[in-house]
Amino acid sequence: MHFVYIVKCSDETYYTGYTNNIEKRLKAHNEGKGAKYTRARLPVRLIYQETYENKSEALKREYAIKQLTRSKKEVLIKSLT
Repeated sequence: MHFVYIVKCSDETYYTGYTNNIEKRLKAHNEGKGAKYTRARLPVRLIYQETYENKSEALKREYAIKQLTRSKKEVLIKSLT
C-alpha cells in the first residue's frame, strides 16, 4: 500500500507527504528524522490520509495536494468528518 498524508505541525502549518509505511513515517517525523520542514515544527499529528494501490498514483496525488491553498486543504481534511 502507498499513502499520501497530511500532518499538522506544532506551529499549525500543514505538511503533505508520501510513504509506503505510515506508522514508520510518522514516528520518523516525530523523532526529528523526517522531512527538514517538520524537524523544526515538532510534534506533528496525522490529520489526513489516502491509500493507493501503486506508487505512481500516490505521488501524483501528493503533488496535487501540495498545489492546493491552505483553505482548500482544510476543506479536504474536513471532508473526512
